[in-house]
Amino acid sequence: MTNFSTASEESALLALQRATHATLQILTARLVDLDLTASEINVLAILADGRGRTISELGAAAGTRPTTLTSVLDRLERRGHITRGARPGDRRVVVIELTASGRLAADTIRQTLTELEERALADLPAESIAGFHIVLRALAEVPA
Repeated sequence: MTNFSTASEESALLALQRATHATLQILTARLVDLDLTASEINVLAILADGRGRTISELGAAAGTRPTTLTSVLDRLERRGHITRGARPGDRRVVVIELTASGRLAADTIRQTLTELEERALADLPAESIAGFHIVLRALAEVPA
């Protein structure tokens, strides 16, 4: 087993957690007019591509259990940002889709995310960014 931290280096997971909190603070401050929680921002950002998703697909993309996602979806539906409908051909499957107001909010979120990421990573070489994505995938795929 390799030790990835030395006394002078912090844990990659702790650094990732700190970076996540810092970026969430920036995002919520920049998106304050949308009056959304971090979880709601995450869901709308995932749906911003315009493709409807089942609750299971959305939960997997958000890294959240479907049961945890239910209250987030309830709030977004009450605010008119999403709809829940049956999948054509299989009425048992619920599909989450953006409404017109949801698309506007999701577009604003995606644009803000893009601007923040471009600003944060502007001075990094492409190889470093590619390596970072490899690390993120590895961390996301750790077996339970």
